[in-house]
Amino acid sequence: MNLLNTILIFAAAFLAVFGEAALPGFRNLLGAQIDLLPAIMVYAALNADITIVALLAVFGGLWFDALSANPFGITILPLFAAGFLIHLRRELILRELSFAQIVLGAGASAGVPALTILLLLTAGKEPLLGWGSLWQWLVMTAGGAVATPIIFALFEWCNHALGYQPRTETSFRPDREIHRGRK
Repeated sequence: MNLLNTILIFAAAFLAVFGEAALPGFRNLLGAQIDLLPAIMVYAALNADITIVALLAVFGGLWFDALSANPFGITILPLFAAGFLIHLRRELILRELSFAQIVLGAGASAGVPALTILLLLTAGKEPLLGWGSLWQWLVMTAGGAVATPIIFALFEWCNHALGYQPRTETSFRPDREIHRGRK
């Protein structure tokens, strides 16, 4: 984990939250907003340490709540729960496989809104729930599942393009010739 990857994670989270609020294209087309923050949390949980996951949950949750109708800070715990559960078992997850990324993205994108609704109901708030909420939840889950491999590819490209690539050294020198046999 390097500083560039950390900066890219936080910049992507900020831009994702801002883009969701400023660009209503998908929201008008699908009738629901695709949340990219759980997909970025999946990437951070698999490729960063727990402090980055916690900071992303705090800052991402606060950014998201500042631009939504949620009470301020209600999204922090669901984001951290998704990131923490993935981070616990990241050694066992095949993070390079697109199928694993899709499944983790779908799980995080389904779990974060569900936990947020649970916290809202526990806090005594009355969120607008109905059959349309089920459609929005399905669109958010499918959108997060599709977006997660794209986010992984985007971060890999950025790290390759902007990051330092260590040079591998070998003990074999191609300019040296080995003579075998008797003289």
